[in-house]
Amino acid sequence: MDFEEIVEKQNIIPCKIEEKSKMYQDLWNIKNNWTGRVDANIANTFIEESVQLIENAISIFEMGYFDCAYYSLRQALEISTTMVFLVDIEDDKRIEKLDDWKKERHFPMDGKMKKYLTTHGRTFSDMKIKMKKYFDEIDRQRKSLNKYVHKQGYQYFYVSRINSIHKDKLIESLKNSFISNVKFCIGVVAVMRLAVDPFPILLMDEEIYYRTNDTITYGYTEDFVKEYISIDTIKQYKTTEIYQEFYEQILRREPKSEAVADVVKNQYIDITKVNEIMLQSNLMGVVDFIAVSIVSIIPSISKVYCYGGMLWYFTDIKTNRKKMNWSTSDFKRFSESTKKFNLAYDEVYISCVKINDETYFIEHNDLISNEEKEKIQKLEFILNSVVQEMEKSYET
Repeated sequence: MDFEEIVEKQNIIPCKIEEKSKMYQDLWNIKNNWTGRVDANIANTFIEESVQLIENAISIFEMGYFDCAYYSLRQALEISTTMVFLVDIEDDKRIEKLDDWKKERHFPMDGKMKKYLTTHGRTFSDMKIKMKKYFDEIDRQRKSLNKYVHKQGYQYFYVSRINSIHKDKLIESLKNSFISNVKFCIGVVAVMRLAVDPFPILLMDEEIYYRTNDTITYGYTEDFVKEYISIDTIKQYKTTEIYQEFYEQILRREPKSEAVADVVKNQYIDITKVNEIMLQSNLMGVVDFIAVSIVSIIPSISKVYCYGGMLWYFTDIKTNRKKMNWSTSDFKRFSESTKKFNLAYDEVYISCVKINDETYFIEHNDLISNEEKEKIQKLEFILNSVVQEMEKSYET
């Protein structure tokens, strides 16, 4: 070991966090819950950064740099506060403050942001009142994090830990405290996400889930809520204005059947339930309707692609194609071909149909017959007329 290595490793005690993999996986509950609010899409970048900081903290702690790990945890909380501040303040100030933040001009610190939000933030202030116990706990835990960052006490010194006669017990205690703090910070970021919109919780309710369309929000899992937030805290959140307003508005919509929800949300078409699906065609988007219509006349279809392969629907017919990947250049080649049916594509075939100026690529395992070609051509003619009427109805 050379001199530099001795210096760099002195007083550093690496450790292994056995729960690391699970916590990384659980963080996907936050990553998978972007907001679809057009006026708040900046929140998605802040959500990702908060998650990244927590992941960094876990990695750094294992290396032995425990105080840096705690600093990263504190940053995760501060980033989530900034996110809410830039989304929840008055409309006329939002652009101004975002510009200040981007251009690194004077910007309020964490404490001032929370103080302002408490009196001026519509959603944050309501959450803080309705979820007082939880927010009090956030303040208490933040003070605990600061002890590590500011090193208030010998137990937070590198040099004191290495020389302690109870070193092993101290390290184990430090690790357990860190794991507890990581879990709490994951919960805080998840709760602050709810100040943007309530969909991560709304979508946990089947009554709401089947009344919503395809969203970029997936919803938290019940296990995630139990471990990182608590059922009681979520019960309190459900009394907030933002949750109640969205809940009541969505509940007035017609619920989709499970089969229709699968089409709209998961792009899965159950061939055995096509007739049932078409009964709720009014609850599907235009592209959903077209994909189901195509499958309804040729049940042997395994997939329907559109937008140059960027969006696709799949059925319960397993494809014979062995490759899992594809390229937009493949579909460009198909669309430019003079041949529109039974184009070879590895172990399967592609047929093309043009509806409303958009080419739909049908994947099937076997050659399409002349009779099926006629059906597709008739459907193409009918759908071009129907889709135009559907789009007019959406506009009104």
